Amino acid sequence: MKKIIIFLFLTFVFLTACEKDDFCSDNPVTPSLIIRFFDDDNRATTKDARRLSVWAEGKDTLTQFTSVNTDSIIIPLNSIDTTTVYNFKINVGGNNPIDQIAKFTVNYTTEEEFVSRSCGFKINFNNLSFSASENSWIKDFTPETLTTINNQNAAHVQIFH
Repeated sequence: MKKIIIFLFLTFVFLTACEKDDFCSDNPVTPSLIIRFFDDDNRATTKDARRLSVWAEGKDTLTQFTSVNTDSIIIPLNSIDTTTVYNFKINVGGNNPIDQIAKFTVNYTTEEEFVSRSCGFKINFNNLSFSASENSWIKDFTPETLTTINNQNAAHVQIFH
C-alpha cells in the first residue's frame, strides 16, 4: 500500500511540475523598411535600380543587395538608435559605367510591443521621416513622413529615379 501511495505522490509531483511548452507562433518579427523603385518619368511604372548595392553607414554592404537589379528592397532599421543612414549605389551601364551613390536617411522613434511570453517583444517604428542626399540619382520619394511601421505587408516608401 505504501508503494502505491508513494508512486501516486511521485506521479502527481511529476505531472504538476511540468510547464506548458512555449512556442512562438505569432511571428513577432520587428518589421523592416520596404522600398520600391519607380520610373521618375512614368511614376506608375516600377523601374529596376541597376546594379544596386546597399550598405548602412559605417557597416558592410548587405550581401543580398550587392550589384543586383531589383525594383524593391527590404532593409532593417536600427532598433537601438533613432536614425538609420543607408547608402544606395547604382551603376549606370553603357560604354562608360559610372557609380552613383545616394544617402537615404530615416529618422524615427521606437516602441517595444510585448507579443507573448514565448515570443518576447518586437519593435515598432513611429514618427518616421525620410530624406535623401541632394543632387543624387534619387529624384524624389514619397512619403516624406510616415506615422508607423508595424508590419511588412506593403511598400513603405517609393523612390523615383
